[in-house]
Amino acid sequence: MIRTGIGYDAHQLAEGEKLVIGGVNIQSKKGSVGHSDGDALIHAIVDALLGAASLGDIGQFFPSVDQKWKDKPSRHFLEDAVKRIREAGFEINNVDATVILQKPKLADHLEQMKYNLAYSMQIDETQVSVKATTTDYLGYIGEEKGWAVQAIVTITTL
Repeated sequence: MIRTGIGYDAHQLAEGEKLVIGGVNIQSKKGSVGHSDGDALIHAIVDALLGAASLGDIGQFFPSVDQKWKDKPSRHFLEDAVKRIREAGFEINNVDATVILQKPKLADHLEQMKYNLAYSMQIDETQVSVKATTTDYLGYIGEEKGWAVQAIVTITTL
């Protein structure tokens, strides 16, 4: 059986915060505001994985009101989601994500993000795609007040 899941996450950007995307610390004047490390790329992928397996969403397992997740690296959420879908009898076929961020440019970091994600999910890098785009200065993201990620995954039964 082939199943597909879609994930989406968005975070505010603010001065004095770190910008972590796909487990990569990005040099930036503004960073992601979040309860954990604010890595919207990983958060969107976690939701896509859990959704594909009909297991719920990231908020069910890692609620932002729970202090034990405060400042936690999001790779822990991803590794947990992968474990859950494998225990449910699924394997990851493909992960495709688009980061929507006006600044900074991410081209030099995409390969490291891809590697980090593949490593955390225990899959081959060829099964992971990470792209980046802007909104050409339109809206909340274009004004550099926030950023977002869309992700889609394909999983199959073992």
